[in-house]
Amino acid sequence: MKLDILAFGAHPDDVELSCGGTIIKYIKEGKRVGIVDLTRGELGTQGDVVTRDLESLASQNILGVEKRINLDIGDGWFEINKQNKLKVVRAIRKYKPTIILANAEDDRHPDHQRAAQLLKESLFLSGLKKIETIDDGIVQDIWRPKYLFHYIQYRYIKPDFIVDVSSHFETKMKAIMSFKSQFYEQGKESETLISSKKFLDFIKGRSHEMGSSIQVEHGEGFTSSVPLQLDIKNLL
Repeated sequence: MKLDILAFGAHPDDVELSCGGTIIKYIKEGKRVGIVDLTRGELGTQGDVVTRDLESLASQNILGVEKRINLDIGDGWFEINKQNKLKVVRAIRKYKPTIILANAEDDRHPDHQRAAQLLKESLFLSGLKKIETIDDGIVQDIWRPKYLFHYIQYRYIKPDFIVDVSSHFETKMKAIMSFKSQFYEQGKESETLISSKKFLDFIKGRSHEMGSSIQVEHGEGFTSSVPLQLDIKNLL
């Protein structure tokens, strides 16, 4: 199965929070999208792995993504090692995305920037012929996606580009709120930063901030590992 976009997140809900609107936008435009969660979020203060698995499935249905898998490489403890790189390479080669979306390269949670580096290294390795991977008993073809973009998370990073998600923001918020164990609901005590009401206000504020930069209501920002080609005539 070839996908157009494959979005990776260190934890279930990373993708929803930071690029959920972008995913919905391009699915609505006919693109095929999948999500790969690197861990099951088992170190989260609230909820448990079974709950978060069910929440991930509920969010998948709201977003409309075709595939969602979990590599289960260990919340908080995963390393950028051969074993984990090969797991990511297998996923890339299996779904052959043109674009990969990955965690921010610098962020408050150390898993996020470590996941960003893991994806950067694995993307390169996925294109090497001498690295053999097997899926369902079949040797996989090599594959190197054309683009790797990092979404912006809690810590502000100046974006290289911003996607207008104004028409899809409400659906994005529904997907986020599928993770009931993690985020604020009226009447529920807040134990962590992300389960507080101010965190949801922050998500909405960041969306408005990115949107205002391109003169729309809501936006999601991304950085690129390499310079992007721009044909100015498309702007005229």
